[in-house]
Amino acid sequence: MKAPRGTGIVLLALFAATPPALAGQEDAAAAGKVVYDRWCAECHGETGQGDGSAAASMLPRPRDFAQALYQIRTTGSGQLPTDADIRFAIENGLPGTTMPGWPNLTDQEIDDVIVYLKSFSRFFAQGPAPEPLDFGSDPGGGPAAIEAGAAAYLTMLCEECHGLSGRGDGTSAPTLEDWRGLPIRAADLTEAWVFNGGSSVEDMHTRMLTGLDGTPMPSAIDAMNSGVVSPDEVWQLAHYLASFGPREMPPLREVVRVGRAEGGLPADGGEEAWAGVEAFHFPLSGQVVQLPRNFAPTVDGLWVQGLHDGNDMALRVQWNDPSNSPDPNWDEWQNKITAALDLDGAEPIALDSAGAPIVRPPDAVFLQFPFELPEGTDRPYFLMGDAREPVYLWTWDSETGVGAARGRGLDSVEPLAEDPVAGEATWEEGRWTLYVRRPIEVESDGLDFVEGTPTPIAFQAWDGSSAEVGKRSSVSTWYYILLEPPASSTVVVTPLLAMLLTGAFGLVLVRRAQDRRRDR
Repeated sequence: MKAPRGTGIVLLALFAATPPALAGQEDAAAAGKVVYDRWCAECHGETGQGDGSAAASMLPRPRDFAQALYQIRTTGSGQLPTDADIRFAIENGLPGTTMPGWPNLTDQEIDDVIVYLKSFSRFFAQGPAPEPLDFGSDPGGGPAAIEAGAAAYLTMLCEECHGLSGRGDGTSAPTLEDWRGLPIRAADLTEAWVFNGGSSVEDMHTRMLTGLDGTPMPSAIDAMNSGVVSPDEVWQLAHYLASFGPREMPPLREVVRVGRAEGGLPADGGEEAWAGVEAFHFPLSGQVVQLPRNFAPTVDGLWVQGLHDGNDMALRVQWNDPSNSPDPNWDEWQNKITAALDLDGAEPIALDSAGAPIVRPPDAVFLQFPFELPEGTDRPYFLMGDAREPVYLWTWDSETGVGAARGRGLDSVEPLAEDPVAGEATWEEGRWTLYVRRPIEVESDGLDFVEGTPTPIAFQAWDGSSAEVGKRSSVSTWYYILLEPPASSTVVVTPLLAMLLTGAFGLVLVRRAQDRRRDR
């Protein structure tokens, strides 16, 4: 069949009206949509508005690409990012959020998905992205720079959100919201390894100059332009922030070595008494295996130190939590977080006529052991055991203190009133310090520890002010503690190789569950 007369002219005209560069952009956007639909839409939504099927479980929420509010940029506050900025976030992810890095994507796939992401917002069509800021050069660090940075920290009122010790416990922290009115946590400056955009001094300086669009974190440029701080003082502030803690995540070690204290055990968890005792870091993840799950936990890790004298054992456990729950000052936060999150079947905390919570849950931490030392790699179920194989628990919460219990699962805890475990906890500037002590051997229904033999241990934590109760907690997999025998002892340490090979099983299970949730 012949084409109607004039069709060729129309096709030529249409072809001529579509420049090759534009046609290439359309092809890239089409290819990018394939990548986006497969890997990104579950969280960011089909139209890029941050409303995917998994988004309601997440804080902070996934990026709304239609608004073009990008946190990690090298451009000024309120400006669009460069393509290199978007690529950085895709390749490296955003630590401290549910946005992972995507090393599985090729360079071409990333180029294509960037084109597609930009198509969600009309702002990118209004002109080229701004040029990156001139960040200047670092005048240098050292004690003097850190001291000057500490002064700048107060001058710029950083402590109002981040707290004096940088743990996100400032007076404004319970009220913070993102641009959507959703609750957002002040960054814990002592955990630089979860900083958005990197943990180096240069990275921190960049974030201060650009600000984090869509969050309460402003740019420091206004303060510089008004003479509140100088450019050098912003660099010094970056050096001060870097002094709060390690920049890299502490190495994961499977075994807590409980040293032998020949001079006697510390009487409490005081800093001076535990100075010089090695501390071991253990990451925690939200409990996402059983309903109701917790995809936005507060407590993401804890530090453990241990000593024993051959008769008693003492453990010192520390973790960051910006609220000393129950705390009425955090009522607003508790209400907002329960309204913002999909509680996955959990009942929201009821409010009284004035809008205050009727129940303010406490903070809590459980230490979990088997009742008997297992043979080989056998251990109870890492989520507080089950009816067939219960676990032995050292329990603490901020209302009832230290105790012991038998656990037969996440919703079955039976107190062991006769257990001799004792201790106390203190909260200061966004950090809990828990001290627990118990005889190594007991006549009651509890575990007898054996010098030189690894004993499984796992951890669970709750932040009451974030409405974490029951199964909505942070959990770890099984690790081990090892009571060191006397130097002259002939005790042979049980081989650990098989145990270490399986030690991360529970954590892998948790992470796979999170990945499945994200990839559905």
